[in-house]
Amino acid sequence: MLVLTMVCWGCWVVFLRLCKNWRFELFYWDYIGGLLLGALVIGVTLGRTDPASADSFFQNLSTADSRHLIYALLGGAIFTLANILIVAAISIAGMAVAFPVGIGLALVIGTVLNYVLKPVGHPVLLFGGIGMVCLAIVLDAMAYRKRSGDVRVTTKGIVLSIVGGVFMGLFYPFIVKATTGAGHLGPYTVALLFTIGAALGTLPVNYVMMRWPVSGPPLSFKDYLAGSRSTHFWGVVSGIVFMVGTTGNFVVSYAQTVGPAISYALGQGSTMIGTIWGVFIWKEFRGSGPAVNRLLALMFLFFILGLTAVALAPVVAH
Repeated sequence: MLVLTMVCWGCWVVFLRLCKNWRFELFYWDYIGGLLLGALVIGVTLGRTDPASADSFFQNLSTADSRHLIYALLGGAIFTLANILIVAAISIAGMAVAFPVGIGLALVIGTVLNYVLKPVGHPVLLFGGIGMVCLAIVLDAMAYRKRSGDVRVTTKGIVLSIVGGVFMGLFYPFIVKATTGAGHLGPYTVALLFTIGAALGTLPVNYVMMRWPVSGPPLSFKDYLAGSRSTHFWGVVSGIVFMVGTTGNFVVSYAQTVGPAISYALGQGSTMIGTIWGVFIWKEFRGSGPAVNRLLALMFLFFILGLTAVALAPVVAH
């Protein structure tokens, strides 16, 4: 299920490429709609177990207390803020800056905080694996920079990357808090509340990004309504794909043998999936030369080694 998380989290933004000349700010509205639809459908199907079970979808919604509901809503709101900021950073600073700063920070902060909340897994394997994944992200960014000659390092781009990365590292601990203790949420109900929080957070944040974008002219809802049916369709599909991976991640995190630190860390292997799309599907690095190819080879090597170490962390004794 964590491999599924990696694939889904690494593929959702690919659907934006199917929407030619469609700005991310506009795409995001349909993406959020897909999240809500996916969370609801998964909850009322897979989430409906034995009605007498405390974790059954409707039973759990009715028994969870307000504190745990608020934790889940906050987690979703923080996530959507982080997500929008990191994509904005990519748009003005390039992947060579946004990836190592934003995703690297998110990986380290999120894994450490989640491990503190629920210390599951061999710490040497877990954090050694995190170090190798961070190195792989840096190598990935170096390959993109060499390919495109991308040397745009603006203060705004760095600030957006840092702030987005910090928030991305902070959202998951709220999910952990929402799924532990008396009156807690189960994995399917927390997924729905997380999505509702993300939708509520998107309303002000994405509106501000439309009216005062970091790049390009301002947008209005008339621009959104001008989109084609296929454009809106792929946005909704993108949200559903992301929700499938997110729900799987929450289910694994909720399990006793695989804690949230490992679930979150393996999910961030989605960066490798995104690069696989760029290298093998979109052919972004065609003709880039041997230096770039060596960086890509090392990147995949450290990703595989790092993710393997993280995956072994819960099954190797301390």
